[in-house]
Amino acid sequence: MPGAMRALHSLSDSRAAKRVAKQNEENKISVAVFKAMRSEEFEKLKVYANYSSQIGDDRSLSQCSFSPDSNFLATGSVEGLCKIWSVPDSKLVHTLRGHTDRIGGVKWHPQAHISQDRGAVNLATGGGDSIVNLWSLESDTPIQSLKGHEARVCRVAFHPMGRFLGSAGFDGTWRFWDIETGTELLTQRGHSREVYAISFQCDGSLAVSGGLDAVGRVWDLRTGRSALTMEGHVADILGIDFSPNGYQIATGSADNSIRIWDLRTLRSIHSIPAHTNLVSDIKFYNGPISESEEDSSMQVDGEQVRPSKSGLYLGSCSFDGTIKLWSADDWKLQKSLVGHTGKVSGLDISNDGRFIGSTGFDRTFKLWAPENADY
Repeated sequence: MPGAMRALHSLSDSRAAKRVAKQNEENKISVAVFKAMRSEEFEKLKVYANYSSQIGDDRSLSQCSFSPDSNFLATGSVEGLCKIWSVPDSKLVHTLRGHTDRIGGVKWHPQAHISQDRGAVNLATGGGDSIVNLWSLESDTPIQSLKGHEARVCRVAFHPMGRFLGSAGFDGTWRFWDIETGTELLTQRGHSREVYAISFQCDGSLAVSGGLDAVGRVWDLRTGRSALTMEGHVADILGIDFSPNGYQIATGSADNSIRIWDLRTLRSIHSIPAHTNLVSDIKFYNGPISESEEDSSMQVDGEQVRPSKSGLYLGSCSFDGTIKLWSADDWKLQKSLVGHTGKVSGLDISNDGRFIGSTGFDRTFKLWAPENADY
């Protein structure tokens, strides 16, 4: 544990310094340049349409996750299967078997298909069997199973370092694992009901959890203590995500709304009446891999520093059957995507920005892209 925590401290301090330096550089960009980039990107969002649709299982699909290189999509199902599909042709590549109950969470390792060895942990899933399974790209059975939760595991999330994993469970806890050793480093209690969602800040020092008690909690991983309680929703929090800017958090709730929270002011700064039914998942656009890597620098075009696209917009999906895309500065609706014939359970946005993926109770996963895109 001390060695793992020292590694976490070192990484988070380094990443925080680089993030702040990048933001300081970006603050020097003229308003005109930023507005031009923003306008161009939002015009693309407004012409997004259904690119493809594929039946993913015999039963409902629960969540999806794009690989970091954007070339694969992993889906989880109520059947307990995780399937990996190629992008953009939606061909089945692998079927992963290891859960005996529904899969609620699916996440790729941050370096999967980039620098991570194929035989190492590349993917994690959480199941209704209370188990977190870790998968390589060389076997259709788990290479390791993390056991500790006493009830259904909902969402899972990799820490930016890649060595750690968070899992949210119906036992009222979220847990922090060292996947190199398979040990549980932290068992976090604080919610009065089931914990449904989990996300990590890009620096790696903070985590945020959302529960069926309608409360979000920010946790300092360096101390294991709750740093902030986010109260404002009046029903279950089912989706939660940290913005790439490191200081904003989005929460999606069964009260049909999205709230935006700012760690600089320690309060909710905006509430979006987003959907006509519960918000089942939310996701910020992270931007190209080169923008999110810990050793990245600002994009330079000649002498002009170009603004980052990471965190530019937020996606949400709902049991009302829609996926919606929101600007992440004024929180206005940019596009509503309609195509599922039932409840939409999960979504993700590819790092390269080409695709939005969604899963639904209609047993399909769908890819969404700019109309007439030729990928």
